[in-house]
Amino acid sequence: MVKINKILFPCDLTENSTKILQYVLSISDKYNSIIYLLHVVQDLKKWGSLYVPHPSTDLLQKEALQGAEKALQRVCDEQLQGCPNFQRKIVAGDTATEILKTIDSENIDLVVMGTHGRKGLEHTIFGSVAEKVLKKSPVPVLIMNPYKLK
Repeated sequence: MVKINKILFPCDLTENSTKILQYVLSISDKYNSIIYLLHVVQDLKKWGSLYVPHPSTDLLQKEALQGAEKALQRVCDEQLQGCPNFQRKIVAGDTATEILKTIDSENIDLVVMGTHGRKGLEHTIFGSVAEKVLKKSPVPVLIMNPYKLK
């Protein structure tokens, strides 16, 4: 029998992630798994030393991390009250890379994540985090389209 002890839920802190979280909770309940909530804030330092008049990119990065912390706390307070087995983590960097790092560092058994469903030029420009994770993940990845969930 398959053991799913640790579930990674990369959370983008949108309303869509709330829809997917219900499925994550259901799987966690069935397998008595620990849920790892991960939010990745884009690392603004990757843009180099672009001139930003006010505020600095360091300050923007700090504010983005603080805002993400508050938003993730709200998700935990509102959606995970009855779930004793969860951990949360906020990091800065490339989203797909950080998800893959977390899979390895936390010995994740299953990843459950959403897709934005971008197509055409939008997909070409922005890429697909879900696609990158699916292709490179050493563990199963369950991808959900939140726009089709009830």
